[in-house]
Amino acid sequence: MTKGLSEAAPSMIVERHGAVALLRMNEPRTLNALSGGLKQAFIETVPQITTDPTVRAIVLTGEGRAFCAGGDLRSMDQREPVAVRRRMQATHDWVQTLLTCEKPILTAVNGVAAGAGFSMALFGDIICAAEDATFKAGFPGIGAAPDLAIAYILPRAVGAVRAKDILLSNETLSAARAYEMGFVSRLYPAASLLDQTLALAARIAEGPSVAFGLTKRLIARAHELPLEAFLEQEAYAQMTAFASADFDEGVRAFKEKRQAAFAGR
Repeated sequence: MTKGLSEAAPSMIVERHGAVALLRMNEPRTLNALSGGLKQAFIETVPQITTDPTVRAIVLTGEGRAFCAGGDLRSMDQREPVAVRRRMQATHDWVQTLLTCEKPILTAVNGVAAGAGFSMALFGDIICAAEDATFKAGFPGIGAAPDLAIAYILPRAVGAVRAKDILLSNETLSAARAYEMGFVSRLYPAASLLDQTLALAARIAEGPSVAFGLTKRLIARAHELPLEAFLEQEAYAQMTAFASADFDEGVRAFKEKRQAAFAGR
């Protein structure tokens, strides 16, 4: 855990719930705006969590009444191109690690998700939102370009036409509208959002981790490869899955008519 702007509390709280790691952004006074403290917390925490073999699912959420209100403007005073590029490179390191991580990631979007917070909400393989959550591009309001890969992820979720509408109109979208458009997976009452997301993550963490990682990689490559090359990747993925202990356990459990006990290897 990393200290934030105040030494009284960490910028991020990391909790373990069995095989699930919960990352809770913890600067509620600023609606968890992505401050220097929070960025440093991600820099330190993400590599540890994503490489820990005992972590089989990750949940990301925000403390208080917001998921994340976007970038902290106080951290943007240095606007020279070299300074901005260095700051973005440091952020992109942990963003890319999360986006390419083979562990299932769930986001529990409570309250506001704006700007970079909207981007981070989309980091989830499964995006759970409170019924009163809202999503807003935010970037047009300050004359900024969209960042943290939202212009990469959002069109893949809702199509280019809708993505441009969302990112250019800067309208606030309700959780119900987000669910209807397809970039939110599940809606929960605000009071039970985190509990239900953690319960879902726990069930997923009991699944075949090797197959899940391969599934994520195949879906990611599906947008990039021609069919022949994709099918070749699929064949290699299946070869890897068939050689895993999880597949062996899954087949034995099926034959024995019992629930599989996957070990994640």
